Amino acid sequence: MRDVVLVTGISGNLGRALARQLHRTERVAGLDRRPFEGRPKDLSMHQLDIRKRKVEDVFRKGEIKALIHLGIMHDPRLPQTEHHSFNVLGTKAVLEYAAKYGVSKVVVLSSTNVYGPRPDNDNFLTEDAPLLGSQNFPEIRDLIEIDMYAQQYMWKHPEVETVIVRPVHIVGPTVKNASANYLRVKRPWVMAGFDPMVQLIHEEDACRALAMALKPGLRGVYNVVGPGEVPLSAVLRELGRQPVPVPHLLARPLLDKLFQYRLAGFPPPELDHLQYLCTVDGSRAERDLGFRPAYTMRETIRSVLGEAPPRVVRSATEGAAAAGTID
Repeated sequence: MRDVVLVTGISGNLGRALARQLHRTERVAGLDRRPFEGRPKDLSMHQLDIRKRKVEDVFRKGEIKALIHLGIMHDPRLPQTEHHSFNVLGTKAVLEYAAKYGVSKVVVLSSTNVYGPRPDNDNFLTEDAPLLGSQNFPEIRDLIEIDMYAQQYMWKHPEVETVIVRPVHIVGPTVKNASANYLRVKRPWVMAGFDPMVQLIHEEDACRALAMALKPGLRGVYNVVGPGEVPLSAVLRELGRQPVPVPHLLARPLLDKLFQYRLAGFPPPELDHLQYLCTVDGSRAERDLGFRPAYTMRETIRSVLGEAPPRVVRSATEGAAAAGTID
């Protein structure tokens, strides 16, 4: 009987948060080359690299009804060849196993970073906007290739309900991505003369969106947004940060040297997010998934400090009232 939801990359912080949510209502299995210490007792674990042939045995048993693919490598210090091998080739392998062994639902985690922050971006990009994120940030090329492959997979395998979820910047108590790490810096750089609007989503809300993507009959591409958008300066002010304005012509070469000598953990191409707009329209996910963020803007921002513990989800009305404000 097919009743297992398989989550790749489950040992990462987002995967752990998703597992905590899913295992209350679903039979969950994990696939990750890293161990999952302290996992729920009813969660089965396959400690394997997604590129290994033994992964096919996990699918061959015929128990998997849905696959949620989070298994993406994001370490900017690892060689690009390793990124491509794990991210792109690994993704293609697990998705093809899903089709081969009759998995009926596939959910692929992407990101709104695939659109890229650009001076000519529209205020709110829809899911049909071109994926231009790699033009100034080659490291995002793998994520774009995965996203585009998943779109092709959607049409190549119509028997599989494929959903691509593109959340805005995910932050939270356990998240350690570039956005969350930047917001934890006491005196963060900002680009002198620039104050872009930003969109953030709490890790628990991002996991709820992924779980809601399992809805039967649902397929397609979905931007997933948090409780509105605010200027970067307002985010930093809420966190009590003291930003350091840096001329943008000097910032990139200086940060490049600092990153090269491991004196900074923020990759230079990420500076574009401090300068240009990349906000998206999440109305399609609200309409089709019924997704509304449960956390307010203030709770989402302050979650990087570990101040917003998981809690009961708000009603849709409360979520809508909280959107777009810090109070």
